[in-house]
Amino acid sequence: MCQANAFYSAAAHGIVFGYFAASRTDPGRNLPGQTVFTCLSHDIIAHETTHAIVDGIREFFMEPTNIDVPAFHEAFADLAALFAHFAHKEVLLDTLRKTGGRLFDLQLDPEVQIDKSPGAPAIQAQIAAANPLIALAQQFGEASGMRSGLRSALGTKPNSTDIKTKTEPHDRGSVLVAAVFDAYFTIYTRRTFDLFRIFRAGGGTTDNGDLPIPLAERLAAEASCTAQQFFVICARALDYCPPVDITFGDFLRAALTAHLDANPDDPDGVRNAFMEAFRLRGIVAYDAAAYSEESLFWPKVRHDEDFKLEVEGLVFGDPNGLTVEEQNHNGDVLRAFAKTHAFDVGLDPAHGDIQVPSFHPMFQTGQDGRLYCNMVVELVQTEERPFGDTNPGTFPMRSGVTLLIAQDPLEDGKKPAPRVRFVIQKLYSKEREERVRNYYLSSGRVPDDQGDSRKEGSRLQIDFGLLHAGV
Repeated sequence: MCQANAFYSAAAHGIVFGYFAASRTDPGRNLPGQTVFTCLSHDIIAHETTHAIVDGIREFFMEPTNIDVPAFHEAFADLAALFAHFAHKEVLLDTLRKTGGRLFDLQLDPEVQIDKSPGAPAIQAQIAAANPLIALAQQFGEASGMRSGLRSALGTKPNSTDIKTKTEPHDRGSVLVAAVFDAYFTIYTRRTFDLFRIFRAGGGTTDNGDLPIPLAERLAAEASCTAQQFFVICARALDYCPPVDITFGDFLRAALTAHLDANPDDPDGVRNAFMEAFRLRGIVAYDAAAYSEESLFWPKVRHDEDFKLEVEGLVFGDPNGLTVEEQNHNGDVLRAFAKTHAFDVGLDPAHGDIQVPSFHPMFQTGQDGRLYCNMVVELVQTEERPFGDTNPGTFPMRSGVTLLIAQDPLEDGKKPAPRVRFVIQKLYSKEREERVRNYYLSSGRVPDDQGDSRKEGSRLQIDFGLLHAGV
């Protein structure tokens, strides 16, 4: 399409890419009026594909039931694109050299320092360029006349009030992105501190990008490895999120629990870095008792002699996936479980039939080298509620839980019954219903189609075509 836009469309079952003419007055590193193709941008492709993947994993994250839902979609897509930058070794090494190892600096050191102060650059080698690792979609931003990338990984400073004032999804999502990258760069700094200390003890200096190649190679390896680890934490956190009505606080709890589940030992303080970075940007989990690791971890289901929450007959398959027959079998097993144990997981059948929108096995190797098998299951119930006497139509009031079900190792040569380890809830309450209703009304989402939220063109679905237009 001829438009400065690109977006994922669930209705089209695809991603639509636009092309547009660069600014004629301030095109950046483009020719004035040059045609810019969004389908040639690595960042834009990664961003839009991530929208599609998240929708495939969590379909109800497409319903903007609170201000954080569309912002979370945008933030997670930005995280996927930005963390991919650290896989490009040549760019990483160049950035390390031009920042003296401080990858979080917003600008690179110029190749030639300006000796006289104050003094304007006399040649291009004295001009400080933007840090390409933390800038998103640089060509798009410059071609649009922004003189920088579309967004930055560190766009929100610590102790800011942005979370209280920013409502546009991209702007609000940038708060979450900045919190994650604050934690990332904090851990990168901790892991490389000894390298810099040894380098300086030997008389080395980071001025003017004076980094020897062996040190730069070692720093690049650490930065890339840590970036991969952090994106895995964010990706695994999706499995620990409630199935509906997600908030930034839910994501924080999910990320911490996912990391604890896979890495009980935390010598570098990754979880503490997450907590502190989120706290400094005002992101809190209001349903937690306190701002501590123990309170923020999702609670585990306690099994004892009097209570066992088990799912008899569940098939986990293998890392290659489930066959159609296994999927059909598991669907029957899980629907029967939901009907029998609705109250045990916090759901009330009075608020609608309990559906099983998705389930998938999750395999991971623990720190002890053992293979851990889990099934991630969504249970969702929907009740159509009226907007009110003066507004037509209804909206879907959804409650749901995410179950993490474990297949424990053999006991005496037999498989024990799979047990539910986590019940991550987003339950019905009058207050929550009123909040969802008010958000739909305040954002102008009263539907013309009388309430079918999955219908093409429904106002109760995020429209990325409109959301990304001109951004």
